[in-house]
Amino acid sequence: MKEYKFTVTGMTCAACQANVEKAARSISGVEKAQVNLLTEELVVSLNENISTPENVISAVNKIGYGAKQFTEKQKNNSLKSQWDERQKRDTQKETALKKRLVSSLIILAVLMYIAMGGMIGLPLPSFLYGTENTLLNAVVQMILALPVLIINKKFFVSGFKGLIKRAPNMDSLVALGSGASFVYGIFAIVMIAIAFSNGDTETLHRFAHQLYFESSAMILTLVTVGKFSESRSKRKTGDALGKLIALSPKTATVIKENIEITVPAEDVKIGDILLIRPGERIPVDGILTEGNSYIDQSAVTGESLPVEKNAGDEIISATLNKNGTFKMEASKVGENTTISQIIRLVDKASADKAPIARLADKVSGVFVPIVMCIALITLIVWLILGEKGENALSFAVTVLVISCPCALGLATPVAIMAGTGKAAENGILIKNAAALETLQSVDEIFTDKTGTVTTGEMAVSDIAILKDSLPQTEFLKIAASLESGSEHPLGKAVRKKAGNISLYGVTDFKAHQGKGVSAVINNKNYISGNKRFLSENNIDCRKVESTLNKLSLQGKTTLIFAENGEAIGIIGVSDTIHPDAQEAVDALKKLNKKVTMLTGDNKNAASYISSLAEIDEFVADLLPQDKEKIIKEAQEKGKKIAFIGDGINDAPALTRADVGIAIGTGTDIAVESADIVIIKNSLNDVVTALELSKSVVKNIKINLFWAFFYNALGIPLAAGVFYPLWGLKLTPMIGSAAMSLSSLCVVTNALRLRFFKPKFLSDNKENHRNITPEIADKTENCTSCDTDGLLKGNNKMTKVIKVEGMMCPRCEAHVIKALKAIDGVENATASHTENTATVTLSKDVADSILKNAVVEEGYEVVES
Repeated sequence: MKEYKFTVTGMTCAACQANVEKAARSISGVEKAQVNLLTEELVVSLNENISTPENVISAVNKIGYGAKQFTEKQKNNSLKSQWDERQKRDTQKETALKKRLVSSLIILAVLMYIAMGGMIGLPLPSFLYGTENTLLNAVVQMILALPVLIINKKFFVSGFKGLIKRAPNMDSLVALGSGASFVYGIFAIVMIAIAFSNGDTETLHRFAHQLYFESSAMILTLVTVGKFSESRSKRKTGDALGKLIALSPKTATVIKENIEITVPAEDVKIGDILLIRPGERIPVDGILTEGNSYIDQSAVTGESLPVEKNAGDEIISATLNKNGTFKMEASKVGENTTISQIIRLVDKASADKAPIARLADKVSGVFVPIVMCIALITLIVWLILGEKGENALSFAVTVLVISCPCALGLATPVAIMAGTGKAAENGILIKNAAALETLQSVDEIFTDKTGTVTTGEMAVSDIAILKDSLPQTEFLKIAASLESGSEHPLGKAVRKKAGNISLYGVTDFKAHQGKGVSAVINNKNYISGNKRFLSENNIDCRKVESTLNKLSLQGKTTLIFAENGEAIGIIGVSDTIHPDAQEAVDALKKLNKKVTMLTGDNKNAASYISSLAEIDEFVADLLPQDKEKIIKEAQEKGKKIAFIGDGINDAPALTRADVGIAIGTGTDIAVESADIVIIKNSLNDVVTALELSKSVVKNIKINLFWAFFYNALGIPLAAGVFYPLWGLKLTPMIGSAAMSLSSLCVVTNALRLRFFKPKFLSDNKENHRNITPEIADKTENCTSCDTDGLLKGNNKMTKVIKVEGMMCPRCEAHVIKALKAIDGVENATASHTENTATVTLSKDVADSILKNAVVEEGYEVVES
């Protein structure tokens, strides 16, 4: 099977969409055919051994539409070029509609004045006034109505072509309604002429009031008003995609042989060296090779603060360089860049059909023929009941024009397009409409641990000092010095915790594979490692057994440090939990979703992390196929499952789940296997996606309800069912106005999704507790410590410092770095706009120490 794409012209409604899909599916070898009414595109899965694209084009042309296969040039065009072409096409359509509308309105105004002016006492030219000029008046009305029909001939060409090809559409209804009114007007002129020649004044006056020329013109004009409004509104639903495409710069500065050359962004090749100046957007993905800067990644990742980038760091396309000039090497270009992949996913999802649209598709396929039958039956029944011909015709024509299925065809696609666009703005990529619909109905959410609930980075979580005379700062200095030669993740975590502490010189460093390290520092022998390694070196570990057991039960890895044969301290290292994990889990519970963690890690580590995040259940020691098996078993019980993962080992589970959600920073395989991609690596965005899914489905249901309700109420009313009882009667003009209004209401309702904001996360923030593991130094005066030197409870405090002299994000980074290097400072933030720095302390730190750290960086502390 090979997928082919076609541009289809002439479609105006859901019936057209159904006709084209039906024609394409009728071709032998076509497995799937899907039409997007908004983009006027047909996508077909075709077996080339049975049929060809030409067969599809021929089938579509036979039923009165135009079809062209996407050329190789169109396929190879950048997404931006394709978007520009689509926008150009839509703009041209809108301009043509506007011209038709303005011309029709001007002529219609004159026609309505002549047709209705005399009835309300407005003056008419003498040659159109009086019984003797009745025939001339009727002919003038016909002459004025004729240009409106010619201007809007598209309705008649498309409508009657559809009837002839046995594929009637909305234009068929409009053409029949307007055409019948015009033809009846001509019949009335003939009757006026006969009555005039016979001196039959009564017949003359009766048919003078039954001229339907103004109705014929009004129907076409009002439908055009609706089409124009609908066109403008539909264009707005694609604004999010347009904004994404606008982020991609058109040109790039490439350095070749030390010469700067400006080239189109799509011409950049892998390995090219690019120069990026302040204020420029990054044209491709790459690696920073020279210089440094702060990059605003908010448009792609949603991060609110600029991120510092140095040599070796990855640079994402479409992000904004804030203040530094640097060089980068292109690693992903063209359609492979991050922004291009995002745009492609958004565009594909917005063109996709949700399962909920199937009902509308089925109805649309038979709707127009049924309406035409209802109109014919209406005419016959009223004539049999003895109603005047003009009234019977009025009822039949009104049924035709009020029943146009525009609202039905727009109900789903406009909501899907608005929803996927809004998701992209929030850093959530929805790859298909089915996932968007299914997500809100999942019963249980399974999640991987590493890289999803946790950051996937090892960090020091606990420090227990066994030597009373040894301060924590000194212990960390010794530990980091000892681990300075280690490439093991545990050693890196210790060095990271030490921060900017100057290290001791190390001699005789040795790494003992799978055990630990040893070295000489200040003429003292130090070793660090696991319990077995220390026991092999005749170091007594009995007094640290309880601490080791406690940390082990929490799933933490321990390093025991010894000096000259005596244990002096323990450092616990663990994977760090995402700051927003517990908040997201709380929100998912409020949305009545059970959360279960599936991990290949050991039971203790899984238990500790799940308790921190307050996850309902966990299953540990799993292989990749085990995760997939658990999901399958849950599905066999009738549950709908969503799975969140980020690694290669998560691909089977992501594929098996009803909705697979990949963390965007995960592997390419995981992202490809998923239905939804979270760019910002935040579980909070899963909650946002869930809420958005509920909003989109609710929006679609409202649209479909009003589309069906409108026709269920409008058709009987138009047919005159309530006329004998209460005298309720619609004219063709009112019917056409109501039809246009219904389409506008559906599109406007979908546009409400542009104002979507997640509710549960903001509700949770006040109750969100701090879940960062505590770190403590065992001293005799530590009343908050337990017997093993581990801090109990939550004794954090926050201080705000007034700092003058910060001018930019780089200044903020310097202040934050200086404050974080202080022992006892757990976290620090700074704002150059508010001239403040805020520190979170794990123990009391003197104001003077905080002040000196900031002053040493060249900034002034006004108050602390």
